[in-house]
Amino acid sequence: MGRHKQPEIRDRILDACVDHALANGLPDRLEPLATAAGVSTRMLIYHFRTRDGLLRETLIRARRRQRDLFGELLAARPGEPYLTTLRTAWRMMTGEAGRPYLSMFGKLRDDAEQKLWPGFRREATVDWLQPLEQGLGTIGRPELGTLVLAVIRGLIMDVESTGDVARVDRAFEEFLSGIGVGGAGEGGIGEGVAGEGVAGEGSVGVNGAGESGVGAKSLGGAGTVQN
Repeated sequence: MGRHKQPEIRDRILDACVDHALANGLPDRLEPLATAAGVSTRMLIYHFRTRDGLLRETLIRARRRQRDLFGELLAARPGEPYLTTLRTAWRMMTGEAGRPYLSMFGKLRDDAEQKLWPGFRREATVDWLQPLEQGLGTIGRPELGTLVLAVIRGLIMDVESTGDVARVDRAFEEFLSGIGVGGAGEGGIGEGVAGEGVAGEGSVGVNGAGESGVGAKSLGGAGTVQN
């Protein structure tokens, strides 16, 4: 009678493999993963059948961790302007907490890695759309979700390619200011009722050239935004 696989042992092994892959990248051999998990390569094959099977499950679990982390970062918080939420999320996503995930999954864009997760590109394209739309919905602009997501993804690819974090950080800040998202006093459209504008002096609009313009009552009672 054969041994029954123990799910808790398999789960512990997989978590150790994910930790190793996030810190060091996906290996092309089983030995580094076996060492990280404190087991033999034979034990890895016993639980995951093949090397690619283990790598695929490692990617899937790492992606689950990333979804949980990034989804929480992008979620709207009571009493916090969503512009502030996006700024904090960007710093965390491109900082120490998020960069291992960006590095790991950035490599899945390469054709050589696609075999491990067919369809990854399509899935990854809309991963964060829902929390973004919900967050932007708190300021009446859920339709900006796709635009904000595309910019975040593009700037992340820039960081990964160039390593020029300071320049890309400035670009993200300029983008947030330019689309006019945020609370009153933060250089954007406030969290008032959509279509009614923001009353008060010195509100910020966006002129025809795409530049921020300041008017004495540019978003007053008429409820129009300069475009």
